[in-house]
Amino acid sequence: MDIARRTLVGLVAALSVAASPLALAQAAPGKAAKTDRWVASWASAQMVPAAKDALPAADVTDGTLRQTLRLSTGGGKIRVRLSNAFGTEPLKLSGVHLALAAAPGSARIDPASDRALAFSGRPEVTIPPGAEYLSDPIDFPAKPLANLAVTLRFDGAPPAQQTSHPGSRTTSWFGPGDQLAAAELTGGKSLDHWFQISGVDVQRPAGASLVTFGDSITDGYGVTTNGNNRWPDLLAARLQADPRTRGVGVLNAGIGGNRLLLDGLGPNAMARFDRDVLNQAGVKYVILLEGVNDLGVLTRDQPASPEAHAALVARMTAAYDQMIRRAHDRGIKVYGATVMPFAGSAYYHPDAANEQDRQAINAWIRTPGRFDAVIDFDRLTRDPARPSRLSSAYDSGDGLHPSLAGYKAMADAVPLDLFTR
Repeated sequence: MDIARRTLVGLVAALSVAASPLALAQAAPGKAAKTDRWVASWASAQMVPAAKDALPAADVTDGTLRQTLRLSTGGGKIRVRLSNAFGTEPLKLSGVHLALAAAPGSARIDPASDRALAFSGRPEVTIPPGAEYLSDPIDFPAKPLANLAVTLRFDGAPPAQQTSHPGSRTTSWFGPGDQLAAAELTGGKSLDHWFQISGVDVQRPAGASLVTFGDSITDGYGVTTNGNNRWPDLLAARLQADPRTRGVGVLNAGIGGNRLLLDGLGPNAMARFDRDVLNQAGVKYVILLEGVNDLGVLTRDQPASPEAHAALVARMTAAYDQMIRRAHDRGIKVYGATVMPFAGSAYYHPDAANEQDRQAINAWIRTPGRFDAVIDFDRLTRDPARPSRLSSAYDSGDGLHPSLAGYKAMADAVPLDLFTR
């Protein structure tokens, strides 16, 4: 009788636990309450700046640097990523502030919006060589497409080897002393580069990020300084205008002169793919537009043998395949963009063999079963009468980079349903 009673009591207890809200939530995670997630809303690809593009160390030693950026999607909380990825010594900051900027590239902020950031609860931070640090989250309701100012104060001098994004097309300001909370940064010096900032994430109920990964065409060569009219900027505006895609953040991971296979201006695409794509918060999509610089550099200074042309095409397609596989392992969709015409480039002066290589690359990209979708920028921008050249309607004049009209056409050509599937 005692054994039977103990068995019955144990059975009732087990059934009670199984029926508890916690047990039901564990058994059916799809029914659990939704929680907010971090989504990357802005990013830039990091590299070592040339000497002419570096921040003047004497001017910012114990001084202040204010930089502006434009978010894509918005959220209720925010965190900032600082980078010392290429520093060879620690990056020491005595403070970092975040505020709404008066305008893109402005030295002015809205003082009422100014907030001090913390790192593990402390206002100062020391970032080791090669590392990136995230700030603590703060309540900062940020609207989509808002202009933010990130203000840094250096503790001493910046690292001798700086970490930067020279192709910011956005003005940054620097001055002496502690001006972290200043309504307008004084000192009168500016340059059009970003330094030490690599990302901004927002917290929102739902959403995902899209990385536009490429070279100067994605980085925005030829756009208006402080105009935010790169093709990824224009695509971000389209996504925000559509209720279905307002949760998608657009990250520009372009570097001017970048190549798939070899370092040039910035690390090669294969070397930076993890940092600039796979490690972004909430990343779900990537548009890959890389390869024109690999094709052009092959013969820029001297002709190449047929074997060298064939080997380059094989290595480039292998690199695409590697990126597709690595992204798919993380559940990220990869949209391949075809390499645009560049036969009119006086910088690369390509010949028929280069065009044959480009056609081979684009045929590989268009082959079903490789990319999750294809965005045919080649078909969009080429001259119908001379398909190896950019259309005059979209050519900036150098035969290689699109005009502002070309960038707009690229942004308009990306199907938004790629981000609603």
